[in-house]
Amino acid sequence: MKNVDEMTAANLRRWDEKAQANWNSHYYDLDGFLRKKDSLLPLEVREVGDVNGKNMLHLQCHFGMDSLSWAGRGATVTGVDFSAEAIRLARELSRKIEVPAKFINSNVYDLESVLQTEFDIVYTSYGVLCWLPDLGEWGRLIAKYLRPGGFFYIVEGHPFGNMIDENVLDHFQAGYPYFDESPEMFDDDHVVDQGHDFQNKERFEWFHSMSEIINSLVSQGLHLEFVHEFSSCFFPMHPRMQRHDDGYWYLPEGEFNVPMMFSLKASKPFD
Repeated sequence: MKNVDEMTAANLRRWDEKAQANWNSHYYDLDGFLRKKDSLLPLEVREVGDVNGKNMLHLQCHFGMDSLSWAGRGATVTGVDFSAEAIRLARELSRKIEVPAKFINSNVYDLESVLQTEFDIVYTSYGVLCWLPDLGEWGRLIAKYLRPGGFFYIVEGHPFGNMIDENVLDHFQAGYPYFDESPEMFDDDHVVDQGHDFQNKERFEWFHSMSEIINSLVSQGLHLEFVHEFSSCFFPMHPRMQRHDDGYWYLPEGEFNVPMMFSLKASKPFD
């Protein structure tokens, strides 16, 4: 088994290639974003609330569509991603739509070496935690970057939903462990839209339980404001899921009523 640095390097090669594939994908709908200048879904808009005049740090921002959407709503946004290609595209997108934001090419775990600012909001969303081997350090960094009175917000795939075996079509079956500190290695061509022939097929993902996610934050002194769970998801965790007009994916009514997505808000108290 490769060590964590080697696995992260493999994931980085994958994401540098995937950034361009996603840029061209139907799922991300870049043309639609260029028209609307907003990629946010109703849930995060409602739960994060008014960001006008706020200073926001967006961790694992990919090529910046959501970062720029928050900036368009009045936030001063700093987006961070470990993929140099994703950050290059984010800066290009910022220029295209004439919405300013700062984008930093950095691994989350290396961010302290290049960024010292405190923020009103630390934000991350949709498909981020599986790329992080150490949630304890992640939680420490979130707490460090929040100013007193600020808050952290995440909306993400639910750890229970991550167990689903996507190859079993007619019933729910667990294909992956819930409690497992070791990463899963995948070697395939998975991308949100099929059709890209990946050269960097290997990727490593870490599965984190709900208790691990929550404890990584409260152990740093953050106060949990809410945890919400949803049967819908931001992508099709199971092949039977269909996309609805609200932008989320749902199983047919009455099937597998299990949590597929969660959101969480935690605040940093004043001293």
